[in-house]
Amino acid sequence: MFENKDNAATSIGSLGEFGLIDHLTKNFKITQKSTVKGIGDDAAVIACDSAQQLVVTTDLLLEGVHFDLSYMPLKHLGYKAVIVNLSDVYAMNATPTQITVSIAASNRFPVEALEELYAGITTAAGIYNIDVVGGDTTSSTKGLLISITAIGTAPKEDVTYRSEAKDTDLLVVTGDLGAAYMGLQVLEREKEVFKVNPNSQPDLEPYSYLVERQLKPEARKDIPELLKSLEVKPTSMIDISDGLSSEILHICKNSEVGCNIYEDKIPLDPQVISTCEEFNLDSTTIALSGGEDYELLFTIKMDDYPKIKGNPHLSVIGHITNKKEGVHLISRAGAKIPLIARGWNALNEEG
Repeated sequence: MFENKDNAATSIGSLGEFGLIDHLTKNFKITQKSTVKGIGDDAAVIACDSAQQLVVTTDLLLEGVHFDLSYMPLKHLGYKAVIVNLSDVYAMNATPTQITVSIAASNRFPVEALEELYAGITTAAGIYNIDVVGGDTTSSTKGLLISITAIGTAPKEDVTYRSEAKDTDLLVVTGDLGAAYMGLQVLEREKEVFKVNPNSQPDLEPYSYLVERQLKPEARKDIPELLKSLEVKPTSMIDISDGLSSEILHICKNSEVGCNIYEDKIPLDPQVISTCEEFNLDSTTIALSGGEDYELLFTIKMDDYPKIKGNPHLSVIGHITNKKEGVHLISRAGAKIPLIARGWNALNEEG
């Protein structure tokens, strides 16, 4: 039991999402021989046979917490709900094969609205070559809830965890960071303008990349294939859903290592930089803390650097160090700043 000397109720927001998971699941014991990896990674891993393993992950999206239907089209929402789960499968260096879909909807949603939601799910299933094999539907007293479970497979030797990064490994990120968060800021601003003047028509063209990254993200299915073709096996990997800083700290915690990342190596799209200036936000802070990028963060052995050098999809942003050296951001000015998790927390009472 959680001990509280003051006998006061403990706010779940005070623990944060991952602190709450750690607290609630600390007494779970693994009893099945087929359970290779339980709680604590992007997906669970289950032994299928001597050569193949299954990976399983699930995610929950709740209206008013994870999405706002005033600017999120239902078709886009269905698509995104699938993507956030597939990203976790790719982060295990596995290939997704099936999903189940469960929803709870209030009576303010007509059948036609749910058809739009499922059209997005169907589109994602077709593009990523996965089967929708089950799920559940029920009523909700308020709003819309979507829960998707994704299943994938990988050869036993290919499955990649968060826990195998080693001192001197290089830290690599795919794509660019911060765009999804800035897309959200643009949409939120236009929502407030619309409240004041319902006749106003937003001009989103200057922010097209940012808005697309927020409303219709893509999972990096190309990266496991790319790394295999380059003959590179990541030593650890995680998807960037809660912000770069949070994901780096997950790898460091699970691998019991430290790291240095370099501010000038963090990949930023020009539209992110210009929009951050417009909103008077620091682009490095946004890249570290924004979240919802669904890029992949992984580590590789130093010897594999020549194989990825110059690849336009990959950026080396730092290196792994001994645990006692800690986790730091090296600023453009050369300052060594301790890295802390400032990623999005769905359990924050102020959020």
